[in-house]
Amino acid sequence: MSNGQWYPPEWPDRIRALAAGELTAVAPRRAATVMLLRGAGGTTEVHMLRRRTSIAFAGGAYAYPGGGVDPRDEQRPVRWAGPTPAEWAERLGVATPAEARAVVCAAVRETYEEAGVLLAGPTPDSVVGDPTGGDWEKARAALVARELSFAEFLDERDLVLRSDLLGAWARWITPEFEPRRYDTWFFVAALPEGQRASNASTEADRTVWTRPADAAAGYDRGELLMMPPTIATLRALTAYDTPAAVLDAAREQDLTPVLAQARLDGDRVVLSWPGHDEFTKHVPGTADPAGAPGTTGASHAGGAV
Repeated sequence: MSNGQWYPPEWPDRIRALAAGELTAVAPRRAATVMLLRGAGGTTEVHMLRRRTSIAFAGGAYAYPGGGVDPRDEQRPVRWAGPTPAEWAERLGVATPAEARAVVCAAVRETYEEAGVLLAGPTPDSVVGDPTGGDWEKARAALVARELSFAEFLDERDLVLRSDLLGAWARWITPEFEPRRYDTWFFVAALPEGQRASNASTEADRTVWTRPADAAAGYDRGELLMMPPTIATLRALTAYDTPAAVLDAAREQDLTPVLAQARLDGDRVVLSWPGHDEFTKHVPGTADPAGAPGTTGASHAGGAV
């Protein structure tokens, strides 16, 4: 893998088709992902999973636990602690408390489904100690299969979702030329005491706890594959020494959506992410003698999640 030279091979044709009016952008699906943090040896580590290499898009890329919103979480009230759905709606920039509730539920549910960590407790000021093994795994599998809604899961176990354990960090939207698009909110959360993260995802072949600076250095050396929102948020975490400091900083993070922009420069495609110059790419056309994608910075990747 060569630093700065990865992008889906179909992108240039799709970008040209969009510019020519031959391609209609699909509406993005709402999603959430969580940067799970723990303090270790006087520094902060983040939990990451590696997508299976067999996955068609960005196989082998490192990411955080996350996934799409379940519409049922927008329709049914959920046992809740912390900032209200109305307060979350204002913070996340969505129209209704119900929409915000669904996004926050997705963040908590996906963290449990993919990392085995549950941000919920029997009371508004407690967290479950060890939500793994036996009956827990049956319930988790039912959540993954969407046989059980998150509200039903909480009700059955008499648990309360701890929205106060989350901080909203960033928002990225998959480029308009992608066939599968997501409007993704990135959250941060500290690993609850007594719980441990595990690889509970069927889409991941390994998980790691890593210092953000170490993972970013691996990306810069071309050793770790990541998509722009992953490496961008990872770099932002390097400024903080503790999970508490990250959560405190989350209150001030700008949640203006980041959406890739593409334009044609002759036969070349110029792809950029506003505010993130390192990801700007100049993709040669078929007639370009260079014959290989160029970049103004170190970038390995594509979509918003």
